Amino acid sequence: MVETLEPLNGMPLTANLKAHYERTADLLHSNRGLVAHPPLISQYPLDAYNKVDGLSLLRSTMSACIPLVIFDPQYRHNLDHLKYGNEGARQKGRAKYPQQGNEEIVAMGAQIERILMPSGYVMLWCDMYIHVTGASLKFFPNLTPVCDVIWDKGAIGMGYRTRRRCERAVFFQKPPIGARAAKLAVRWKTQPTIPDVWLEKITDKIHAHQKPQGLQQAVIEAITEPGQVVVDPVAGSFSVMAAAHACGRRFLGCDILGSPAEQAEHLKQLESA
Repeated sequence: MVETLEPLNGMPLTANLKAHYERTADLLHSNRGLVAHPPLISQYPLDAYNKVDGLSLLRSTMSACIPLVIFDPQYRHNLDHLKYGNEGARQKGRAKYPQQGNEEIVAMGAQIERILMPSGYVMLWCDMYIHVTGASLKFFPNLTPVCDVIWDKGAIGMGYRTRRRCERAVFFQKPPIGARAAKLAVRWKTQPTIPDVWLEKITDKIHAHQKPQGLQQAVIEAITEPGQVVVDPVAGSFSVMAAAHACGRRFLGCDILGSPAEQAEHLKQLESA
């Protein structure tokens, strides 16, 4: 039985969820005096667990104002393509979350292209299937793929021919393209200290698709300035918000199911139905 602690908005929290909320609150509080107060860029509040679909949040955001979007779609065609990952078989946890078809992801990609400032970046999370089929190129036809990072999860997963141990983050850049040229609106400021294979094991998991906070924080620090806004339109565990707050950046993001606590309640209701 999972231990539950004091409720948040009437919902009981597991130990991992309670720790997540406490860390996020502490990080935001400690950075309040450091971060800038950007102009109104969206109808949705910054640094909040916005409960709305990602396309609506992106459409409400001003054009050419965001240096970095971290995008982790819930790929519907993964479950369609891979029988071992479909509903009723393995990956049951994944199948409980709302999935996104290619049409929706392409629509979100167009909005992401619009809100990026010149030379801004998208960090797109994808698995082996998305990567090797080149499907990610269809999501951002007006951006240029510039590099990728392999995330080594430190644990063996499932697979069809080989067992999965990693996921990939592919980086796309809006023109003008470059890494450190002073004329660019967004520069990759650090020397190449982010390795192309990043080992990070998640030990306090609160979401089936939780991504590594350490890698995302390193990317945020490399691409953005303190006080700038990082966007995540499919936030899931809101690990991007925690990473942004840890280095003095603001966060604009959402999940269609709401906060991690609301997502946990949604899953609980599905299991009891």
